[in-house]
Amino acid sequence: MSISHTLLGLLEAGPRHGYDLKRAFDAHFGQDRPLHYGQVYSTMSRLLKHGLVEVEGIEPGDGPERKRYAITDAGVTDVESWLTSPEKPEPYLHSVLYTKVVLALLTGRDAAVLLDTQRAEHLRLMRELTRRKTGGDLADQLICDHALFHLEADLRWLELTTARLDRLAAEIRS
Repeated sequence: MSISHTLLGLLEAGPRHGYDLKRAFDAHFGQDRPLHYGQVYSTMSRLLKHGLVEVEGIEPGDGPERKRYAITDAGVTDVESWLTSPEKPEPYLHSVLYTKVVLALLTGRDAAVLLDTQRAEHLRLMRELTRRKTGGDLADQLICDHALFHLEADLRWLELTTARLDRLAAEIRS
């Protein structure tokens, strides 16, 4: 996820203080990984330096002065470009799971046990996401569905790899 583009997008609704940006980010995107205040302010500093935001006002506070940030025309153009550019699909050609299977075979370990353990972990997480999805709002349901579909693809790969394990072991040893 591009934190800078996300914060810029949030600013399109109107000027905000850093703490407002953090709250909006966490409400919409930070369910599993809330944004740290330091990350908000360091990102805003970079965006300011690149002319994508400007300080619209400074207000005194109990601590440091509070800056209210606004997106510039260049920032709007940057968000538009980012939103309309497709994300590169991740082909997962260098999967950690594949590496572990091959290394297990190369070192004489039982790769089938590794695959069974991983399958159990995937199923555990799928149950957890399904529970979360059931009680969540539409945004949470969509996030959980995305993760569940990826986990289902991983499970298919785990099953296929288990079925081909003897062949893979033979090829690796030759």
